[in-house]
Amino acid sequence: MSRIKPFMLAMAVVGATVGGVSGQASAARADFDSDSTVANIQVGLSITLSDLTPSFTLAGNPGETVTAGDGLPVTMRVTTNNFAGYVVTVQPAAVDLAGAVSGNLDRIASGLLEVRGPAQGDFTPLASGAPLEVARKTSRSDPGGDIITNDYRITIPFVRPDTYSGTLNYVATTL
Repeated sequence: MSRIKPFMLAMAVVGATVGGVSGQASAARADFDSDSTVANIQVGLSITLSDLTPSFTLAGNPGETVTAGDGLPVTMRVTTNNFAGYVVTVQPAAVDLAGAVSGNLDRIASGLLEVRGPAQGDFTPLASGAPLEVARKTSRSDPGGDIITNDYRITIPFVRPDTYSGTLNYVATTL
C-alpha cells in the first residue's frame, strides 16, 4: 500500500510540472450573454414639386395665337415614393390677368390661357377655381424625380399694349 500512494503523488506532480513548464498561458474563461434587437425604419410618404419654371411670356399682337412651346415651355420636377403615383394640377389664382401699366383697366380673362400637358391631347383652357389635371402617373417617380413639361398658348384679345400677368398655382398630389 505504501507504494501506491507515492506513485499517485508523482503523477500529480508530473501533470502540474508539465503544464507549468509548457509556457502556454491559458485564457481565463469569461462568461457572456447575448440578446438582439429589431431595427425598424419607418419611411413616410413624400412628394415634392420643384424646379418649376418661375415665369414665362407669350408675346404677340391682338388676334394672334401664340404658343410657349419650342424651348419655352413650363417644366417642373415631381418626386414621390408613393407606389400608387401622383397627379399634377394647375389653376389660375385669379379670374383675370392684370396689366402692369398704372391706370390700365383692361384685363385678359385667365380662361383664354390654354395649357397642354401629358394629361391632355390638345390645349385645354384654364378656369379660375377649377384645378385642371396636367400630369398623372400611376407609379412612383424616378428616384431623381420625373420631369413634366406644359406648353401654353393664348389668342391675344383686343386690349391695350401692356404686359398682363397672373399667377398659376401648380399642385402635386399623391394618388
